[in-house]
Amino acid sequence: QVQQVESGGGLVQAGGSLRLSCTVSGSIFSRNAMAWFRQAPGKQREFVAAITSYGTTRYTDFVEDRFTIFNDANKNTVYLQMVSLKPEDTAVYYCNTILENIPWGQGTRVTVSP
Repeated sequence: QVQQVESGGGLVQAGGSLRLSCTVSGSIFSRNAMAWFRQAPGKQREFVAAITSYGTTRYTDFVEDRFTIFNDANKNTVYLQMVSLKPEDTAVYYCNTILENIPWGQGTRVTVSP
């Protein structure tokens, strides 16, 4: 059973922007802090950003104020707004609970060209 669906990835040039979306089943969204992760080619999956149901956010260092995580409770959706994208941001982006305790989805691919 699919519990989250990620979308919004694509191909952009360096300096561009994308907004990723993750629609989650209602029970998961309401009970968990949600997070975005990413996996670059040949690398392990890594944490990017998280948000609690109260709106408290946390980011990894490499975000450098370029990414913003926010949610829409009415839509059970978590977003990741990304600006000033760099080629090193190229990865498949996934959402999960902060505890990573639901099956991983297919993710959404982000490719940033130089």
